Amino acid sequence: MPTIAELAERYSVRLAGDGQLNVSGLATLAEANQSQLAFLANPLYRVDAISSSAAGIIVSEADYEYLVTHSDSKVSRSYLIHKNPYAVFARIAQEFARQSKPALQPGIHPLAVIEEGARIASSAYIGPFCHIATGSTVGDRAVLDANISIGNNVSIGNDVHLYPNVSIYNGCSIGHRSIIHSGAVIGSDGFGFAPDLAVGEWVKVPQVGSVEIGCDVEIGSNTSIDRGAMANTIIENGCKIDNLVQIAHNVHVGALTVIAGCAAIAGSTTIGKMCIIGGSANFAGHLTIADRTTISGGTNVIKSIDKPGQQFTSVYPMLPHADWEKNAAILRGLDKMRHRIRDLENQIKALIEQKK
Repeated sequence: MPTIAELAERYSVRLAGDGQLNVSGLATLAEANQSQLAFLANPLYRVDAISSSAAGIIVSEADYEYLVTHSDSKVSRSYLIHKNPYAVFARIAQEFARQSKPALQPGIHPLAVIEEGARIASSAYIGPFCHIATGSTVGDRAVLDANISIGNNVSIGNDVHLYPNVSIYNGCSIGHRSIIHSGAVIGSDGFGFAPDLAVGEWVKVPQVGSVEIGCDVEIGSNTSIDRGAMANTIIENGCKIDNLVQIAHNVHVGALTVIAGCAAIAGSTTIGKMCIIGGSANFAGHLTIADRTTISGGTNVIKSIDKPGQQFTSVYPMLPHADWEKNAAILRGLDKMRHRIRDLENQIKALIEQKK
């Protein structure tokens, strides 16, 4: 078990206190014991931090100053001080999580099916009932748990972890250190159909592109990322995608963007870098969204956003469409109405002054 001082040095955090206690894990402020670390990222929980039994608390500089001023001087506690205590907590938590995982011995389970021409790194682990088709590669230290389907000519990078029941279609690529959770489907056909109403038919457009998943991407359970129709669907490095997200064909998601559950992005939309997309947000197709845009949950995005760093929110209760259009027109005119009301108030005030 590392000492608090060792963790402070390892994660470049300023230590206040002797830090010689060994750390057995992390816990909440209320539940931590004298061998555990806790963290304080919200000043609303300062009272909990004062009464906490934690051996050490990860805090900001401002919270540290408050706690040492208000805590009982007899309490012996160490502090790990950093401008971003939540991120430090996450990194230390990763270390303890790795230690708690059972070690998997590299190799291929006898119930896995590896087709001729597939290449599996000797340090990878392939679980039972996995199927890896011809031409696919699995990188060093990759872990494929169980019941995973890998199509032809798929590239799985180093240190990738695929949880049970993931399906990756032909020609897709997964970058190093990416994580894909159970039930996710990568590379299914995009929703492309050409109407031929003269004969009463929707003609399927072949989806001959692929999906490129970058490095350090995490994809939640039951998320679907469609392959491109002609060009590829691209998820850049560092993106974090929640459960039950739909990403359609030819979408391009910029690096470090995060997308919460049940969001849906229609075809050929480009999302910028470091965007934050709330749950159940919906994007029309063929849009361009600027870098560092924040979209609140439930927002319907129907036009491109050109200026970076903005936040957008638009949530209407359900209405008949005609009523919704009327209300939207009224909302667009509210600023003009405000100015007109102000002018009328000034006129009334002037009339009153004239009568005095």
